[in-house]
Amino acid sequence: MAKGLNISIFTGNFGSGKTEMAINAALKSAKRGKKTVLVDVDVVNPFFRSAEVKPFLEKKGIMVITPNFATTNLDIPSLPASIYSVFNMDDTNVFFDVGGDEDGATSLGQFKSYFDSSNYRMFFVINIKRPFTRTSKDIIELMKQVELRSRLKITDLVNNTNLSYETTEDIILQGQKIVDSVSDITNIPITYINAKKDISVELPEKHKGKLFYMDLFMQPKF
Repeated sequence: MAKGLNISIFTGNFGSGKTEMAINAALKSAKRGKKTVLVDVDVVNPFFRSAEVKPFLEKKGIMVITPNFATTNLDIPSLPASIYSVFNMDDTNVFFDVGGDEDGATSLGQFKSYFDSSNYRMFFVINIKRPFTRTSKDIIELMKQVELRSRLKITDLVNNTNLSYETTEDIILQGQKIVDSVSDITNIPITYINAKKDISVELPEKHKGKLFYMDLFMQPKF
């Protein structure tokens, strides 16, 4: 295993905000002067892709690895072999942006042996304002499917409940109640509670220090 290699995997349902989370985490890493790589393994979702902001991220000193389209009329891209190189990078923070559906999780599973030999963390990003993740029961079922398909373990939870630019403190706290329930049932810790920088959020004492302020970069292409 490479020395000083830290791997963070961000996954979640469509609309969870996992891509925004991965981008913001990578930017914070690069700002601290760390060698940083963002790997886009979301081979399914055409609407929100970290590849769309690749030039911006590269200007910030972040190496970006994105799926390749084999032909111009191919809807589903393939994963480049260069992904394997990140597992040999010393003193590097690597962030994976992974689709939380069946195909995305399965794509991640092909790297299982590499993840198992590294100190990876897998963050499940939750937005209760999106379909299929409105209740703790639905969220836990989706988490089980991701673990089954990827053959990896979710280690951290992220409350990213939002309605884009219409998000309020109340909306974030609504999500927190559900994510707290998921954490209690699964014994998986809540590591981050996300908010835009212009939103003031008063968190319970047990969650002090978990607030993660984000900028928004992704816009759907409709």
